[in-house]
Amino acid sequence: MNLRFSGRFFSVTALLVLFIVGAWLYAGHDENYALQKLFFRARYDRYDEWIVQAANRYGISPSLVKAVIWRESRFHPEMLGTRGERGLMQITEGAAQDWAKAEKVETFVPTDLLDPKTNIEAGTWYLANALKHWAGKDDPVSFALAEYNAGRTRVIRWEKSSGLGGGFGADDLHSIMDFPATRAYVRSIADRYLDFKKQGEFPGEASSSAPPKSRE
Repeated sequence: MNLRFSGRFFSVTALLVLFIVGAWLYAGHDENYALQKLFFRARYDRYDEWIVQAANRYGISPSLVKAVIWRESRFHPEMLGTRGERGLMQITEGAAQDWAKAEKVETFVPTDLLDPKTNIEAGTWYLANALKHWAGKDDPVSFALAEYNAGRTRVIRWEKSSGLGGGFGADDLHSIMDFPATRAYVRSIADRYLDFKKQGEFPGEASSSAPPKSRE
């Protein structure tokens, strides 16, 4: 009787542990990316072809695009944000309309953002524009990511409030941001971007793609 009870207890405990670990990995905690990808490889690699296509079209790093997708949705194309953001790259309707106008996509409707290919194209276009806008900075990636998360208006406000003008750099940006969530957002994507490049996530990626500064 005791042995039978012990066996059942062990089985239930093992199942509970597996359930907790599985749920934890599924939630996508930063420090366990390798394990997440091992368990959910199909989902984590499913969009690589479209990522490369969009990145090449708009002239940015596919590793950076994938890092944004990882942070925004953990590769769930049906993800909906609290402020109307949709899909893999959590695109707002306003940003999507700007993309559709620029690319002359006359049939676009907001629900199209739940299509992974469309979402990746719109998000990559927006990210590429942000990188171009901040190209004169010492670390355009950090500025572009801050804009992607908090909006260009807020980043410009942070720049103006610094009183440094054109000398306002990435270190100043990180120290002055009054949105702790944005600071964490930029850091987490920058770290994942560097990791993707180090691990060769996209073997053919040009080595000239400038990585963001590493920060503690």
